[in-house]
Amino acid sequence: MLLVDAPSLYFRAFHGIPEKAARTDAGEPVNAVRGFLDMMATLIRTRRPGRVVCALDYDWRPAWRVKLIPSYKRHRLAPGGGEEVPDALVPQVLIILDFLHAIGIPAFGVDDYEADDVLGTLAFQGPAPVEIASGDRDLFQLVNKTTTLLYCGRGVAKLEACDEPAVLAKYGVPASSYADFAALRGDPSDGLPGVPGVGEKTAARLIARYGSLDAIVAAVADPKADFAPGLRGKLADAADYLKVAPEVVRVALDVPLPEFDPVLPGEPNDPGVLLELAERWNVAGPCRRLVDALVEAA
Repeated sequence: MLLVDAPSLYFRAFHGIPEKAARTDAGEPVNAVRGFLDMMATLIRTRRPGRVVCALDYDWRPAWRVKLIPSYKRHRLAPGGGEEVPDALVPQVLIILDFLHAIGIPAFGVDDYEADDVLGTLAFQGPAPVEIASGDRDLFQLVNKTTTLLYCGRGVAKLEACDEPAVLAKYGVPASSYADFAALRGDPSDGLPGVPGVGEKTAARLIARYGSLDAIVAAVADPKADFAPGLRGKLADAADYLKVAPEVVRVALDVPLPEFDPVLPGEPNDPGVLLELAERWNVAGPCRRLVDALVEAA
């Protein structure tokens, strides 16, 4: 089963293809649409999944996470509220969803949860093996013996297929400890402060030595534990943050999912509508490549 982090891909498509390079005859930008369709075609052609689901952000900044850490994604807030999204991208997201519906690939989110949480629940509950396509580092925590992260940090054409050994080699911690590692290190892109003065290397060393964040916190409170005074002080000062950070960082695995059919169609669900969309939005080439990938994977 291939699980796709749709927001991760369409944001990358939007920023990776200049608006002026992909427009309709009327001048409307379709760079995100064009890039997303080509990304999906590449994923299906190269990974040949039997099932595909696209996850969406129905709540990109859940209140329950913000309550725990108010700075969570605060820097991405638009002046009027909501996520700050480029004006030219907003209508393209709806077009992408129209294409997915016409093709027959389920795409959904769940209220009060991020796409990450939908992906985590799908991976936890779905049939193995699972591959997750995303450029979000938080999803490294989902990697296990049957789940691989297709990391798209440099684009779909340069996927990094990360299994458990790859995560350990990349960060120095097992995938099962990645959430604790990320809580210690922090992540400015998500507004997670981390422990001041504790970077990636120090966080990895702490996880390697103690095994978990709970064990690290317990060791900090133990005067017999062998800590450098400076490091002990930094961790002690961040005690309140460390109590709540894991719940914010960890991907939910129990999201209530809607009914859906993940089986990859061998042909478009609605060829007529798909043709109309391809012509209307001037993306016949990417659309054809995606349909060809469906046929090849069937």
